[in-house]
Amino acid sequence: MENEKIALFALGASEDFGNKVAQHLDLSLSEHEERQFEDGEHKARPLVNVRGKDVYVIQSLYSDNQQSVNDKLCKLLFFIGSLKDASAKSITAIVPYMAYARKDRQTQPRDPVTSRYIALLFEAVGVDRVVTLDVHNLVAFQNAFRCYTDHLEANKLFINYLSDKIANEKKFTVVSPDIGGVKRAEKFRQTLSSRFNIDVGLAYLEKARAKGITKPGRLTGDVNSSTVIIVDDLISTGSTLLHAAKACKDLGSDKVYAAASHGVFVAGASKLLEAEELEKVIVTDSIPPFRLASDLIERKLIIVPATKLFAEAIKCQHLNESIVDLLAN
Repeated sequence: MENEKIALFALGASEDFGNKVAQHLDLSLSEHEERQFEDGEHKARPLVNVRGKDVYVIQSLYSDNQQSVNDKLCKLLFFIGSLKDASAKSITAIVPYMAYARKDRQTQPRDPVTSRYIALLFEAVGVDRVVTLDVHNLVAFQNAFRCYTDHLEANKLFINYLSDKIANEKKFTVVSPDIGGVKRAEKFRQTLSSRFNIDVGLAYLEKARAKGITKPGRLTGDVNSSTVIIVDDLISTGSTLLHAAKACKDLGSDKVYAAASHGVFVAGASKLLEAEELEKVIVTDSIPPFRLASDLIERKLIIVPATKLFAEAIKCQHLNESIVDLLAN
């Protein structure tokens, strides 16, 4: 790619992710400055000329031990604004994990619809395109933004890892841990079936959620004597996936894997990785597993890199090519 026509930045904790994306593109990250002031305010600015360039900014929006998700969001928005003021030709926000995407509708009276508000914030500072990975509700994401959006999927990344682990298995079932994720599970089932040229079953777990309390129900579908892959968009506490794994084992599953694009792993998630019902828990590197103990990571967690996928999406956009092939089965 021609360096003089493109600039690639990675903010804060996403620098390692950004360096790997840059390596796939045979680029170096462009220099920038981030400053924190004594009163808690901050600023970020490019240290290179971006006039007339296609600019890509990487920032995964999750809280860590140094910065809250709100800090990272503000820094990203302010940085995009500075790029706009510096006459960038186009600005694309590369957001591997999109914050606040789970609150995409009103479930209680006067609830905020934060996924829509986030879209308004991005558009207000002048972003031209937003690229993310496996949001909670694709329809809500696509309808919230008026600017261009690209939604990448981790299905092929997971299946690439699983291919040699399950190649000799005879029966497969993809399980959604709730009814809302059935479409996601069905798409994964289709990809898996196409890759191995086999019939793959589909099952789902009934679940009710109200005021932060989740009540699991029965599992619908045949998982007996099957290698099961539970598919979700993210792992928070892991309680939903753990219940699904136990339900599958109780109904006669042979092996159970869990695959989720984003490993948030908040308090209590270690129980999921300690569970004997699960063979492996597979996530992407959209969020580093900094909240988990190193022995659990080594023993049970598989992290498949998504950096090449994002690099390919950036290349397609910069060269004005379609990303359809990136999403094909």
